Amino acid sequence: MLYESSLTAENAVFRQVVDAGDYFIGVVKAGETFRILDLEGNQAADTLFFNAHDPAERYSATDTIREQGNVYLTAGSKLRSNHNNVMLEIVADTCGRHDTLGGACATESNTVRYDLEKRCMHACRDSWMLAIAEHPEYGISKRDISHNINFFMNVPVTSEGGLTFEDGISAPGKYVELKAVMDVVVLISNCPQLNNPCNGYNPTPIEYIVWAA
Repeated sequence: MLYESSLTAENAVFRQVVDAGDYFIGVVKAGETFRILDLEGNQAADTLFFNAHDPAERYSATDTIREQGNVYLTAGSKLRSNHNNVMLEIVADTCGRHDTLGGACATESNTVRYDLEKRCMHACRDSWMLAIAEHPEYGISKRDISHNINFFMNVPVTSEGGLTFEDGISAPGKYVELKAVMDVVVLISNCPQLNNPCNGYNPTPIEYIVWAA
C-alpha cells in the first residue's frame, strides 16, 4: 500500500548517507520515526532490528508474517519480535512492497548461487559482522543475527512456492518510514550485491533520516 509521509527532512534530528556496501547501526527510541531513502533507485537495504535493552529479542519474520497474513511488508505492517511483541510499524511507504523472505547475501550464498570465485566478494553478513565488532556497546553477537528485512528488494514467490530475485521495484527518491514502538537497535547493511538484479547490478547509497517523537 502506497502512503506518503507528512514529515520533511528539514525537521529531522538526524541524517546520514550510507554508502553502498557500508553499514549503519544506531538506536531509535520509542515514538521516534525514521526513514530509509533510496537515493538513486533499485537499491536493497538489508535490515535487522533488536530490542535495545535485550538484543536476544529481535525482529522475527515468522511472527510478523503469521500475524499479518502476508509475506510482504508495506504501510500498515507491524514488525514483530521473536517474543511476538510489536517492535515497529511501517507508517509510510512510497515503494509499495518489501521482502522478508530472501535473506541476506553471504560469502557462502555467493558461492552456492553464483560461482566459487564469487565467495570473497563483500556481502551483507560481512557488514553486519563488522558493525557488531566495531560497536560492542550494543551487546549484539553473531548468534543474534537472524531474520532480516530487505527493504526495496523484489523477491516474488512463485506458484510452486519458490523464490526468485528480480529487478527492483523502487526508484530514485522512494522511501519507507517506520515508527518505533519500543527502543530499537537498527542495523542496516546497504547491500553490495553485484550478482543479481536486486541492486540493478550497481549498488548505490541510501539515506537514513530520524524524526523526534
